Amino acid sequence: MPIPRPAPEQRRWWIFGTIAITLAVAVTVWFGISASSGISWQDTGRTTVDDRTVQVRFDVIDPENGPVTCTLVALAPDKSTVGRRTVALPASRFESTRHVVEVKTTQRAVATTVESCQRTPTDTPGVTPRS
Repeated sequence: MPIPRPAPEQRRWWIFGTIAITLAVAVTVWFGISASSGISWQDTGRTTVDDRTVQVRFDVIDPENGPVTCTLVALAPDKSTVGRRTVALPASRFESTRHVVEVKTTQRAVATTVESCQRTPTDTPGVTPRS
C-alpha cells in the first residue's frame, strides 16, 4: 500500500516543518557539544575571614591544561555584589585543579560564586605559564 502524498496546499507546511526540525536538531547538537567541551568549574566552598574578606574555594577543569582567568563574586544577604575579583590561574599539568582565592568585600559576604572562567590568551602580560 503506497504512502499517500500530502495535498498540494499542505506541501508548504511539510517543507516548513522539515526545515524547522532540522534546524532544531542542529542547534541541540551544537549546544550539547559546546557544553561538554572547554573549561568548567565547580564551587567547593568559602571561608569568611572577617567582615571585609572571604576565601573562595573552587575547582577548575580544563582538558587543555592552559592558563585560565576566572572571575569570583561575593554576595550579601540581599544577593547584591559586595566583592569581585578576577584572577589569572597558571597552566597546570593536571586537568583538574583546586584553588583558594581571597576576595575583598565592602561588607560581610554570605555567599560566593565563580561567575566565569575562560582561557587566558598566552600573550597576556604578567601571566607566566607554569611548567
